[in-house]
Amino acid sequence: MSARAARVVRTPRTTPNVIGGLAGWIWLLVIIVPIYYIIVTSLRPEADYYSESSLSWPSRPTLDAYGEVIANDFLLYFGNSVFVTVVSVVVILAVSLMASYVVVRSRRRSAARMFQVFLLGIAIPIQATIVPVYYLIIQLGLYDTLWALILPSIAFAIPLSVLILTNFLRDVPVELFESMRVDGAGEWRTLWSLALPLTRPAVVTVAVYNALQVWNGFLFPLVLTQSAETRVLPLSLWAFQGEFSVNVPAVLAAVVLSVLPILAAYVIGRRQLVSGLTAGFGK
Repeated sequence: MSARAARVVRTPRTTPNVIGGLAGWIWLLVIIVPIYYIIVTSLRPEADYYSESSLSWPSRPTLDAYGEVIANDFLLYFGNSVFVTVVSVVVILAVSLMASYVVVRSRRRSAARMFQVFLLGIAIPIQATIVPVYYLIIQLGLYDTLWALILPSIAFAIPLSVLILTNFLRDVPVELFESMRVDGAGEWRTLWSLALPLTRPAVVTVAVYNALQVWNGFLFPLVLTQSAETRVLPLSLWAFQGEFSVNVPAVLAAVVLSVLPILAAYVIGRRQLVSGLTAGFGK
């Protein structure tokens, strides 16, 4: 009986997933190799770029490309990108959180209609509206200003942000809102003291996602700005293109420097990204 019981309790052996593991290593190489190429090329002198292997470590590693990038008004473009991104994300979070709170807590039909309008905005691509946006910016007298980048970025980011925050707010127990009301708290106090702390993962998700979109935005800066004073980082790469050649190490050094702020934002908020994106969608 003991041997028979041992056979029953014994767990079956699982064969290793060789194909899945091999596919995972291949995908890791697909991701790592371009990053490695960008880093080693940014450390390579421009004169050695065409004479050395692309993936070999530089024989004369140098930071000259980074110095050239910083000397070529990189700090100005960096400051413009920081200003546009910070202002856009702050306004997006404020408007989206208030709109999501109204959609979840209000019992009026207008709140449901407003949410449907926000969902409709997700289906409108930016490329299809660039001409009306350009005309509107011209009429407002904002062409070639940083506000010409901020206002459209806010408008196109609000629909998806409202969707994420609304699904997260719906997971908050109704009893918590009722207890705040019994204690005499108004809507603004409930929003600030209850809704905002409980939706922190979704707020971080929206902040990181929209910061990434605004920081890497290329279409709006290309169409709505012109002068070097309003240039942002995605357009600053043009500064390293000559008439007949391109300074590839300088371009990739600019790419490395421009990625660092977004990488830092991702490292800070990575723990709450998944929970914020998946909130409310499992029901």
